[in-house]
Amino acid sequence: MDSTDLRLIGLLRQDARASVAGLAKKLGVSRGTVTNRVKRLEDEGVIVGYTVRLRPDVQPDNIEAWMSIAVEGNQTRTVIGTLLGEPGVAALHDTNGRWDLLAELRAANLGELAEVLERVRLIKGIGATETSIHLQTYKLS
Repeated sequence: MDSTDLRLIGLLRQDARASVAGLAKKLGVSRGTVTNRVKRLEDEGVIVGYTVRLRPDVQPDNIEAWMSIAVEGNQTRTVIGTLLGEPGVAALHDTNGRWDLLAELRAANLGELAEVLERVRLIKGIGATETSIHLQTYKLS
């Protein structure tokens, strides 16, 4: 994956219903390039599906967790690209300090969360993880 693929994935994560023409304009490439890249990313299993995002307050039974991730060597771009294709990752943040990335995870139940954790831990280039489950929010912005 190159930087155009990563930007395309980022745009699709913001709006999976974005038109090919709109994506092409934002990326500065042709519609054919967007179509071909999306198809390749789907065929390679990077894009595994499309979904709808809901406000957190309308899905109160969802389980939320944060996973701190240490990346091995210089594989950060590859790991980020793979994580952006993981449906259980709601958001991904670059950090400093002990951990390289912070992933916000969402799952319908503990079983589904366990599956997400397993898939993420098996990603080539991830050296270590630490996960905390979100219990309660005291202030919303």
